This record gives sequence, C-alpha cells and structure tokens, in this order.
Amino acid sequence: MNDDGARHRKEVIKMSVFVKFETPKELSDKAYSLAEIARDGGKIKKGTNEVTKAVERGDAAIVIMAVDVNPPEILAHMPALCEERNVTYVYVPSKAELGNAIGLDKPTASIAIIDVGRGKPLCEEIAQAVKALKN
Repeated sequence: MNDDGARHRKEVIKMSVFVKFETPKELSDKAYSLAEIARDGGKIKKGTNEVTKAVERGDAAIVIMAVDVNPPEILAHMPALCEERNVTYVYVPSKAELGNAIGLDKPTASIAIIDVGRGKPLCEEIAQAVKALKN
C-alpha cells in the first residue's frame, strides 16, 4: 500500500465511531482468510441485521466488520453487543473485499461466522490476537 492509501485508511479508522482498536494488516488478512474458509465449509450470517441477531442469540463464533461502512453508525452498536455477549470481533478495511471473501458480488458491512468449519485454529489465533490488541 502506498503512503496515500495508508493515510486514508488511518483517516477512515479515526472517523469510524465503532472502531475500538486498530487492526494490523496481517490480522485483517487472517480475518478475510477465515471468512473464505467458513464460506466453503462453515456457516455465515451476513449483513448487520442478521449479524446482530446471531450475536444476540449466542450463535456467533466471531464477527468481522468492515471499517469503510457509510454511515459508520450502521455498526456503532456492534462492538458493545459483542463484548456484552463475549463474542470476538475484528475489523477489516474493505466491505467490498469482505463481501468477496464470502462469495458475494456486493459489499457487506459485517458477517458473523456461526460455524468456522476447518477454520477453528485460525479463529482461535485471531481471538488471541484481538485480545492482546484490546489490552
């Protein structure tokens, strides 16, 4: 990523009201990979309404949110809800890339992985990394 791209990403993260910690690129890439694995052998809920329901019901193993949603208030409730329900959440930079990772032609603001399938070790690795970032 060039300097302009990195600067823009930092600005997007700063202005997003729901972003509680900055996610390193390496961790975002792992989250996209986990989404791809779950797409092929797990179970996913997509879109903020479905994700909210999955977290409230205790079905979500992990939530992945895009930081480039507009307006950012769409996801403003999600981090607090995830923390209340003890669900790991992580941020990725692009809603378009998140949509692509789960096989959609359109962007998606957030996904909840219900069944991580073969991605269980990767999900646990992401959860540990997120825990370290939040402390």
